[in-house]
Amino acid sequence: IYSYIGLAMRAGQVVSGDDTTLKELKKGKISLVVVADDASENTKKLFKDKSSFRKVNYIELSTKDGLGMSIGKDSRAVIGIKDIGFANKIVELID
Repeated sequence: IYSYIGLAMRAGQVVSGDDTTLKELKKGKISLVVVADDASENTKKLFKDKSSFRKVNYIELSTKDGLGMSIGKDSRAVIGIKDIGFANKIVELID
């Protein structure tokens, strides 16, 4: 899963951080929202609600540090996957 997220990052198909992910989600450019298990309850609720409203897949995975490390950055509570192919593969691996 982490390697696919890293691959998507190198392909330029990942946005990270609360504000950037939310902005791209509102524009309709996100195919999958990944929120860290240790993110705040407010963050989880915000992204779960916004994702379901826009019919975008939402998953909780790993920790903030784990998500950040998978994309080669500091800890991140939220990342968004833009490409539908990467998004589907990550969801498939989790299920």
